[in-house]
Amino acid sequence: MPNLGSLILGLAWGATPTMSLTTLAVLIVLSFTIINGSSAIGAQINTLSDYDLDLKDPRKKNLTDAVDAIGKKRIKILLALEFAITLALVIVFIYVNNNPWLLLMWVIGISLGWIYSAPPIRLKARSWLAPVCLILVLGIFPVLFAYFTFTSIIQPFFLLALIGLAMTIYGVIIPTEIRDYFGDKTMQIETMTVHLGLVKACVASIGLIGIGAIFFVAAYLLEWTNGPRPFLGLLLIAIPVSVFYVLSKIKKLHALSKQYMDSHGNNILKEQIVNISAHNPQWIIIITQTYSILSVILLINKFV
Repeated sequence: MPNLGSLILGLAWGATPTMSLTTLAVLIVLSFTIINGSSAIGAQINTLSDYDLDLKDPRKKNLTDAVDAIGKKRIKILLALEFAITLALVIVFIYVNNNPWLLLMWVIGISLGWIYSAPPIRLKARSWLAPVCLILVLGIFPVLFAYFTFTSIIQPFFLLALIGLAMTIYGVIIPTEIRDYFGDKTMQIETMTVHLGLVKACVASIGLIGIGAIFFVAAYLLEWTNGPRPFLGLLLIAIPVSVFYVLSKIKKLHALSKQYMDSHGNNILKEQIVNISAHNPQWIIIITQTYSILSVILLINKFV
């Protein structure tokens, strides 16, 4: 989920009407800057770590050209500066918020983001450890960081939404791994998709997105039906609409993957799989924006 989506979800569930608008605004700006800065650090580490592999993928030529233009040494210097600035903001944030647990959360999150991509640990190439790390870094820690920025109380319905989000996040990431499957397998990088194989990876993606959506809908439905405006639950129809659309694309990938395995490596099917899965960023946007819009409505509902 994009950084803004993580902030919105945590904000929507954590914020309370008793907070002053000034305090709310300061906490939103600081938390979003920290989450965004941490994400940028992780993305740049991943880009540097995958540089040699990306050189062999013509679809990533713009990325490798950008690295060459800036220079690896400069990128490493920028990384150090970004880390120092983000750490300073975290310290200021802890002082303002008076919640040291947020510092621990940030340290764990940034560390996992580092070892996910960078050698020698490089969790992204260690089968089942990769999805666990991704779920924590992209789905759990950013949302919890935003959530505990505004409250110290754990709401059971929020936990349902968080579980649903975490499952959905890795579900929509799997097609990206499917796109890179052939290159990863050639380079002996054992991502979870390489470990499972194309067909099982598609099934896992469908299952995670579907079940994740059920948890997410249940959380918001319970929250709204127990509140003053239960009719807002009708808006949740947007989730199955967006999810069914994305699942229809992944089901097509599943069918092509079965055909590819049965054909023992047909190149035409291989290209079709890569080309279709390359549209995954659009599918991620469709689902995450739907979830974010509903979270904005949840937030507005608290203050009106």
